[in-house]
Parts: sequence; C-alpha cells; structure tokens
Amino acid sequence: MKKFCHIRKSRGFTLVETVIAIGVLAVLLTGFVIVFAPAAAGIKKSINVQEADRLASTLEQELVTSRGTEPTPGFSKAFQWIKESNVANNALLVYQYRGSLSSQRADGTPEPVADAASKVAGKDFAVLSMVRRKGDANFTADLPAVEGGVYLVKCTQLVFQGGELKPGTAGSIRDPKGTAASQSADDYPEAVIAFTAEFHALPGKSEGFMGAPFTKYFNNAKNPVFTRNLAVRR
Repeated sequence: MKKFCHIRKSRGFTLVETVIAIGVLAVLLTGFVIVFAPAAAGIKKSINVQEADRLASTLEQELVTSRGTEPTPGFSKAFQWIKESNVANNALLVYQYRGSLSSQRADGTPEPVADAASKVAGKDFAVLSMVRRKGDANFTADLPAVEGGVYLVKCTQLVFQGGELKPGTAGSIRDPKGTAASQSADDYPEAVIAFTAEFHALPGKSEGFMGAPFTKYFNNAKNPVFTRNLAVRR
C-alpha cells in the first residue's frame, strides 16, 4: 500500500501585502526624518556656536596679553593690533596647535610639536588656542603643528554715529565720541576700545599658501564666517 506524503507549500506575500508593507516603511522613515533632522541641525548649530565663542574668547584674551617684545601694558598691544589688523602682513590669525608640555619659547608659549606620531596627547603635548600676527616668525613655526583650521580676523573700531555704535574707518582708532584720531594707546581718551571682529576661514594653511595666495585672499575677503562685537579694557 502506497503512502502519499502531502507537502504543504509555503505561501508568499501577495502584491497587495507587499505594497502595504512598503507604504508602512515609508511612513516610518518619514517620521524618523521629521523627528531627528531638527535635532541633528540643532547639534550642528550648537557646535558652531561653541567654536565661534572659543575663537572670540581667544582673540579677546590674547589682545591684552603681552609676550616677549610686544607692547606693554596689554592695552597698548590691543590698540596696535586692532588698528593694524587690516594690513596683510599684520593680519590676526586664530588657530589651535600642538604645544609641547616640556619646552617653551622666549615669549612664554610652548614650542610646537610638528610630528605627533610618537607623542602622547596630554603627556607630551596639548592642543592650545593661539592668536598670532601673520608676520610673526612663531606663527610660521606653528604651522606644521596646527590642528584644524586657521581663521583670519579683521578688526574695525566701533564709534558713535547717530547715537549708535557702528564700524568706523578700518586702520584708524579715534575718540569714539569725537573725530580726533589717536596715534597710540597713550593718547586714546577712553578706557575701552569697542570693535567689531570679522572671522574668515582660510582655504589653506600650508607655508606656501601664506605667501602671495594669502595676500590675495586677504584683499578679497568680504564674507566672514561670523562677526562679533568685542571690547578691550585698560
């Protein structure tokens, strides 16, 4: 007597069921994008704000810190740097670099660590924020140790116009309530210099870029990444 074995064939999805499943998946993906896209944008914005705050804070602090042969007191340095920041060779550059934890330069800043392959962060070096003028030899020395981007800063004094503080003339510092120009911090009549600082992200940071390409970029830089109104005090 023969025995017949009935094999039950597995049933696949119908076209209608497949379309419904795709529709449900599309709805879920749309909901995911709606919920998480704004959150991602908020995180990006937060990081950008923090970076801007760091750059502005580094600039304010360095302007009143005298190093080596720089003018003293710090207010004199700030006066000079703000006034001359619209000249290419005196341009202010903000950056981070790997600074040695065991050796310093004559101006009190750590020596740059160009090759960190065999070094340990926190033991041999630390990443430090710095502001240098473009013509400073120490800036050139720091370039191989730079971490991240380099930002060009153009400063212009804020003066009273129509009862409001507005940018004055680039390359000039004067009595913010009058018209008399000051030649140095000594004859500046106020205790505070208010100024606007334009931060531009440099498209390059190699030593080669810091020659003619930098001067060309400097002269044509018109769209800053961000702008901050700052002040330095005697």
